[in-house]
Amino acid sequence: MPIDVGSTAPAFTLPNQDDRPVTLDGLAGRWIVLYFYPKDDTPG
Repeated sequence: MPIDVGSTAPAFTLPNQDDRPVTLDGLAGRWIVLYFYPKDDTPG
């Protein structure tokens, strides 16, 4: 699902480096950078 530049990110929950859940709502009011990359050793 494409997201337009400048639009609000959809709600998400992802594990952090300690395998604890992090939610977008839990980061409200803070600057964050979302960086996505293709799975290792795949073209793209």
